Amino acid sequence: GIGDEVIMPPFTFFATASTVCRIGARPVFADIDGSTYNLDPLQVESKISERTRAIMIVHLFGQCADMEPLWRIAERHNLPIIEDAAQAFAADYQGKRAGTLGAIGCFSFYPSKNLGAFGDAGMVVTSDPEWARRMAALRVHGMEVKYHHKYLGWNARLDALQAAILRIKLPYVDGWIERRQAAASRYDALIDEEHLGHFLQKPARAPHRRHVFNQYVVRIAQHQRDALMRHLKGERIGCEIYYPLPLHRQECLSYLGYAPGDFPRSEEACASVLALPMYPEIKEEQQRRVIQTCAAFLRQRGRMAA
Repeated sequence: GIGDEVIMPPFTFFATASTVCRIGARPVFADIDGSTYNLDPLQVESKISERTRAIMIVHLFGQCADMEPLWRIAERHNLPIIEDAAQAFAADYQGKRAGTLGAIGCFSFYPSKNLGAFGDAGMVVTSDPEWARRMAALRVHGMEVKYHHKYLGWNARLDALQAAILRIKLPYVDGWIERRQAAASRYDALIDEEHLGHFLQKPARAPHRRHVFNQYVVRIAQHQRDALMRHLKGERIGCEIYYPLPLHRQECLSYLGYAPGDFPRSEEACASVLALPMYPEIKEEQQRRVIQTCAAFLRQRGRMAA
């Protein structure tokens, strides 16, 4: 509620913070691990205050955060962990699925996700019966008894059409993820084949985790990210920046009082990451064209520099 604080990373989609702000609470940012882009447990404990009510982690790009130390911190301070698992449906950590690693797990079924609906859709899960009861009421304008509103809720029901589409697609998810993982391995091999490892930093795979590759995100060296993106788009190759501006530098969150440089790893990620085309049906020849186009860009830049 008002005055409460929730610790979270600044390198994530805006909704992670806006959900906290909308109830009058305050996002408190902690920087990310520079290799996985997930919340760095070493940055969390110093952010905890008497007003802290939860730690919100994000399993970014399809790989779970480093949960073991986060569990210890949460237990030490008696804080619940909320998982933003929007990009991590069916990812796991030590054999446990994303969304079951904390007190509450939040999923998105936006069409770009590994399990996508035909439009907007989402899900929240918990093992706590009281929280489940409250969330069920919040999704229908705060009603537990019809037309008696206990809470200020929303119209947040998953409509029947989206639910039906998701139910049909659900049995195929593991197969789609295996194809995404195979595509990620092909990208890795193609980057090595073109000797681009110094220019395109491949996604890190942390141990004891199942990475489901909602995105295949590389880090571009030499401050060349924006130029490479323009080159790829000029060759009609889709690519995207997730995310160009960290949350602590968003205009509407300026009241939080953060300044440029407060979270250097997040800011460096925003300046250097690029998502390459990734979907289950992508073919090796398409991926080869992507990486060869990156190699051609680098050669062209080398000639220009010479």
